[in-house]
This record gives sequence, structure tokens and C-alpha cells, in this order.
Amino acid sequence: MSFDSLGLNANILDAVTKQGYLVPTPIQQQAIPVVLAGCDLMACAQTGTGKTAAFTLPVLQLLSHNQSPIKGRRPVRALILTPTRELAAQVAENVRDYSQCLKLRSLVVFGGVNINPQMMKLRGGVDILIATPGRLLDLEQKNAVDLSKVEILVLDEADRMLDMGFIHDIRRVLAKLPTKRQNLLFSATFSNEIKLLTNKLLHNPASVEVAPRNTASERIKQSVHFVDKNRKRQLLSYMIGSQNWQQVLVFNRTKHGANHLAEQLNKDGITTAAIHGNKSQGARTRALADFKNGEIRVLVATDIAARGLDIDQLPHVVNYELPNVPEDYVHRIGRTGRADCTGEAISLVCVDEHKLLRDVERLLKCEIPRITIEGYQPDPTIKAAPIQNGRQGRSSTSRPSKKRRVV
Repeated sequence: MSFDSLGLNANILDAVTKQGYLVPTPIQQQAIPVVLAGCDLMACAQTGTGKTAAFTLPVLQLLSHNQSPIKGRRPVRALILTPTRELAAQVAENVRDYSQCLKLRSLVVFGGVNINPQMMKLRGGVDILIATPGRLLDLEQKNAVDLSKVEILVLDEADRMLDMGFIHDIRRVLAKLPTKRQNLLFSATFSNEIKLLTNKLLHNPASVEVAPRNTASERIKQSVHFVDKNRKRQLLSYMIGSQNWQQVLVFNRTKHGANHLAEQLNKDGITTAAIHGNKSQGARTRALADFKNGEIRVLVATDIAARGLDIDQLPHVVNYELPNVPEDYVHRIGRTGRADCTGEAISLVCVDEHKLLRDVERLLKCEIPRITIEGYQPDPTIKAAPIQNGRQGRSSTSRPSKKRRVV
């Protein structure tokens, strides 16, 4: 199947070709015709399978075909909500790439940067607005944006938005939108909370699911290395150096832990930067750019980066600490093995994390292969201790806080 068989117009097909894409992915094959038909959609697919283009391409076509003469300021006709700044920026980049031959304006807005330039750009009006929920509401309260003309609403990575505590913000946004609109919900995983939101948001939706829920890509080689907590950094440095890894994304549970690990790796002679919610947007953007262009070998991230990081041919992901929420494991390792590439995901697991590992394997419905590097076997006399997950100091047995986070 080719893109031109999906009913997309020549301008969009030309933009897709310029990006080097010739064959649509399974999620694109199934979702694009549904969106073009004007139906509500609930779509689930593994991360890295082309979900963004699956809604971006048909939304652009619908807006360009139904374009009326503009009188006054352009109304926002399509609203795309994302959980993080990085994902918002990535979606906005896709929208710009695919709409280069169309007379449509787009804008991305998110927190962590000065709101005034965003307000200035909104004065001329935009057709497509990509936003994080908190900044969108800030702009709406300042009367900088009018959401009463929205024709299409997209919730991208909806499960992550709920996990980050954005449900109240989402409800406030929904109250600002017209009742009659097309709703598209895209997610890598489906939870009970997502199902509840779907029931309230979507109207007779079509459902698309191109892979079993909450599963990892088969292109990712997964493994677990049991190691003492106080030897993790030493083992990580050894693996990076001995195997000459040049691009490694490392996940840590907490912001403080990410900063500390980055400092230690730099002392080991491995160029490293940290990225998390306490970093300014400028620092996050620079760190990601340096990582992509090879100026740094290691990027240490919290789960804020598990969504929205689109890095071509990223070869290695390391779970320095396992996540407290098992679904986050799928999102983390999904940063590698994207498109048609293969990747490797290694988890460094200490005795404290055995329960977290069991939770992940229960979600995946399989045991992750174990590996051992001589000299780094764990000390069997060390006893497990409670894990502080960085969310209001709760242990790993507690549920994640649903309090809104600033991202």
C-alpha cells in the first residue's frame, strides 16, 4: 500500500515524499481513512510506529479542503493537546513539514518559556494549535486564544496526560470547545482511566489497534542485568566504554538522581547531559540537540522524556532505575527500535527493584532475558530497602500522585 491509495491530496503527498516516506505504517493505513471520513477515533499503537502522521496528515487535508475565506483573525480549527514540551515541539515540526504546500498556519505553545511571544503570534490567528494543557489554559484566561471554533480535537499520548495529572486541565479545555467536533484519541497504552475518558469524549468512535496493548516492539532487544545499587554507575560506565556506545539514553526515576548521574558520568570522561522538568526549556532543547548531533554521548532523563523524544536510529536505552509505573517501561524503551530500526534496551536492576521488575514482566507477559558481566554480580547478602520514587516521597508501593505537574 502507498500513501496515494489513502485518499490524500497531491500537496500532502508531495510533502510526505520530501520527508522520505513511501509506504504508510500499519497505524497510518488504518487511521487515515477513518479520520478523513470525519469519524471519531480511538487509536492504540506502540511508540515509534508513526502515530503523529496518522492524525496530522488527515487533519491537514480536512482543514485545507474545508477552508473558507478568512475575515478577520483566523480561528483555531484544530487543537492538538500533548503532555510534554518535547512532544508538542515534535508534533509541531511534523505539522510544519507536512503543511509546507498548504495555506494553513500552525503554532506550538507550551510552558517554561515567556508567554508574551506566544500571545503575539496568536494575534494573527492560526489554523492549527499544538499545546500542552497548562499553557493553553493560561493563554485562554488571558483572552489570547479563542477555542470556540475548534473543529478537530486531538489528544496525543492521552494516557501520559492522565498519568501526569492533567485530567482536570483537559476537562477545563473541553468546556471551552464547541460540542460538535471531531475527536481523535491516540495512545501507546490503554488504561481504565483512558477507557473512562474515551466514553465521555468520543462519539461512536472507530477503534484502531495495530499491536497488543502495553507491549514492546519486537525490534528491541531487551535484557536485565542484576547489580548492586552502589555499583550501577560503575557498570554503566564500563558498558559504555568497553562496547564503545556513542549514543545512549539513560532513564532515572528522579530529577536529583538524573543530575547526580550526569555529573558522575562526566567525571568518568563520558560527555553527558541531564534533561528533566526542572530544567529550563532552553537547557532541555540544547541538551537534546547536542545529543542528536553527537556532541554528547549520554542523555540522562526522567520519564518526562519517555514521550516526545524522536531520535533517529537511537541504538541504546538503559533503565538505570526501573520506573514505578510499569507502562512507563514500554514508553522508555520505545525511544529505540523506531520505524524500521533495531535497538537495545538494558535494565540495571538492584535488589530493591525486584518487585518493579516483576510488575514490568507481568505487563509484558514474558520474562526479560538476563545477562551477566563478570565482576558485577550482585552481593546476595544485601537486603531490599523501600524505594523512594520522587513523587512526594512515597515508596514504590504507593500510587503515583495525580497532582498536576508543570512540564
